[in-house]
This record gives sequence, C-alpha cells and structure tokens, in this order.
Amino acid sequence: MDKFIQIVTESKRVKTKYKINKLMEFRWSPRSMSPEPVDKETILTLLESARWSASAFNEQPWRFVVGFHGDETFEKLLSTMVEFNQKWAKNASALVLNIYKKTFIHNETPNATALYDLGQAVSAYALEAVNQGLVAHQMSGYDAKKADELFGLPDDFASVTITAIGHLNMPDALPEELFKIELQNRLRKNLETLVFTDKFNGQSL
Repeated sequence: MDKFIQIVTESKRVKTKYKINKLMEFRWSPRSMSPEPVDKETILTLLESARWSASAFNEQPWRFVVGFHGDETFEKLLSTMVEFNQKWAKNASALVLNIYKKTFIHNETPNATALYDLGQAVSAYALEAVNQGLVAHQMSGYDAKKADELFGLPDDFASVTITAIGHLNMPDALPEELFKIELQNRLRKNLETLVFTDKFNGQSL
C-alpha cells in the first residue's frame, strides 16, 4: 500500500517553470483520506506553524477549533458541511474550523487584513502537514452560521473555512463520482496572466 501511495503522491507533484520548495511541489488537496489517527502532538505541531505566521500589528487574529475523528467536535463540524464534502471528510483524521477576529484588540477598530492573516496561518499549517507526511484539504462548503453557533463564537469572531487533515488514501477508496475528480490533473493559470510590470492586465513580467 505504501508504494501505491507514493506513486499517487508523485503523480500529483507539480511541474513548475521555476524551481520552488518541495513542500509546495507536493501540496495538494486530496479527498481520499484514511481515518488512521493523527495524534494531538502532531496537530499541535501544525498549529505551531500557524502561530508563527505574519499578521498586521502582530494581532494574530486566527483561532482554531479542532475535532479528532470519532469525537463530538468532529461530528459537529461534519454536520455543518454540505453533503458533497461529508461524503469524503468523514474519513479525515481531524477537522479544523478556521476562525478570525474581526477587530483589533488594542483599539477595537475593524481589522481589514484579518482574513488575509488567517489565510496565511492556514497556508502555513497546510504546508507543515506536508512536512509531517500528512495531507490537508481546505473547504468553504459548510454552513458557517451553524458552525459559529454550535461552537459559541462571540460576535467579534467568524469562521471562514474547515480543513480536513489526515493520511492519504488510495483514490479508489472514494465513491465513484469523487474518484474521477481525484484523478484529474492539477492546473494553474500561467504566470503571464497573473503578474504584471505596469498596469493591471498590462505588460507581464
């Protein structure tokens, strides 16, 4: 099985025009996960990476609610997801609700970059998941209002996404409709359509 997992992982490795670090080369968002446990210390290691992300005024507006496979928090998080995501996320080892604080602590004014900072923190722990030999799949397909109520978020906080974390499993462990998606090639826009030297949509770098 390990050999086959290795083959699947290698097949998803990105072919880049410019050399990048290996964690980014191997980071992708699989849906086929094994419910094999991930211990608390490993999850805390991932979140330690998030803790050291950059943020405006060092506000650190991110907060996380973690559920482990089989516990009540996991089931609550699963219940907020759309049916499509429930089909595969139920096999994850852990689910993380990603939350941000809307205002600054020091003056209670709106924090315009709080979402940006949360995104950086989640990206950091998603890369650390790769470093730990795990996979992470971020999703927005859930009922944020229901999740916020279930976990008693104050008015100044809101959830944005849920991340499923676990061990990669073979694609054929998924239902047929998801199996086909799992095998699709990874695609990205060309840099020429994203990076410019003058005006927006102007001369590419």
